[in-house]
Amino acid sequence: MVQGKKPERKIPVAITIAGSDSGGGAGIQADLKTFAALGVHGTTAITSITAQNTHSVAAVEDLEPDMIQKQISVVAEDLGIDAGKTGMLHTEQIIKAVSSKVANYRFPLVVDPVMVAKSGAPLLKPEAMNAMVNHLLPLATIVTPNKFEAEKLANMIIKTKEHAKTAARKISQMGSDAVVVKGGHIDEEGDAVDILYYKGRFKMFRAPRLNVKTTHGTGCSFSAAITAELAKGEKTPAAVETAKRFVTLAIKFGLNLGKGYGPVNPLAYLYRESSKYEVLRDIEEARRLLELNPKVSSLVPEVGMNVAMAIPYAENIDHVAAVEGRIMKVSGGVKAVGCPKFGCSSHLARYIQEVIKHDSAKTAAVNLRNSEEILRLLKKRGLKVSFYDRKEEPEDVKRIEGMTIPWGVKQAIKRIGKVPDVVYHMGDVGKEPMIVVLGANASQLARIVSQVALEMREK
Repeated sequence: MVQGKKPERKIPVAITIAGSDSGGGAGIQADLKTFAALGVHGTTAITSITAQNTHSVAAVEDLEPDMIQKQISVVAEDLGIDAGKTGMLHTEQIIKAVSSKVANYRFPLVVDPVMVAKSGAPLLKPEAMNAMVNHLLPLATIVTPNKFEAEKLANMIIKTKEHAKTAARKISQMGSDAVVVKGGHIDEEGDAVDILYYKGRFKMFRAPRLNVKTTHGTGCSFSAAITAELAKGEKTPAAVETAKRFVTLAIKFGLNLGKGYGPVNPLAYLYRESSKYEVLRDIEEARRLLELNPKVSSLVPEVGMNVAMAIPYAENIDHVAAVEGRIMKVSGGVKAVGCPKFGCSSHLARYIQEVIKHDSAKTAAVNLRNSEEILRLLKKRGLKVSFYDRKEEPEDVKRIEGMTIPWGVKQAIKRIGKVPDVVYHMGDVGKEPMIVVLGANASQLARIVSQVALEMREK
């Protein structure tokens, strides 16, 4: 490298030009968390300081337009800006100041036309609407209004997806390259559908409509996720698709805090992805511990043993890792058939997926053969034990593949009024009786199994 020459910049840089939320759920706080989760360095130009929480906005203090412009300039001239987004731009003067700087630096811009807080407090002065339409929207790569914002911008009522399409087309005529009308507030049955209008065509992005109150910061995180993807060089449709998945996860695993609408959780995506290695390593440690103790073979069911563990915010079987091919009896002990892998144990994954709905700390499971002696030793350790009877399983549950275990776990919880540490059943036609031990991690369960095996030897 030539001396004095700066190394080529590798990390994408995004800027959020928005207000500060003292409750940490929306505004620049949500944007920075989203940028970080998606691997982008976040920078800020704060436009307003708000005193707000999950249920109200108590005060708003705007920064001087000159100070806002200086924040944008110093970032652009030193770090560079690969993409940016706007959030709360409270006044006409702020909108004009921001538009001037964006026009000067010409980075891809996502405009989140923030007008009203989740609590209902206005965040855009009425006289500033014309400034947004005339000065900011013509600079936008993409505009991301919700139903109410799109109604104001397009001057129409939106009740259906067809109405949203009309509004998106009308807003795009104000100068932006693309428009996404978000469907969370559109009162139609079925999924929440975001509608993208881009290059004369519509594309719809669907996600299940979630019945939760952890939605504070939804719009900020969505627009920030699009910005992060644009900063990494993604095209608009791909950026919107990633953002839709990202914000759906952030809402689903939002934070139940405060008295109003709890904040979304932009870090759910990061925590889930970053934990995969630790989960695989913990299962490998569990495998090692089980193989070290020859007496573990006395606990192995006919179908084989396995030990499984879920990553945080697991949603399906592919988010649960186990030993591929199970752990089987061999001469002198037990031996794993394969290596730890995600998605290879639907049996234990179903136990874990149902249990974490009731106790998020129980993310791991191991299965053992059913015996009175094993159950006695597990109870001796202070573990809470419950069971379900497959013979009581309703016919409509039996007919649906994979529903027996979730039903059984619910029955076991109902039986003792709390989430058990151990769930067992006595089997059914073609189904071997089984014990499943639940815990915080795979290696902890392996230690419990090893100790139970040793105690059986001593008896």
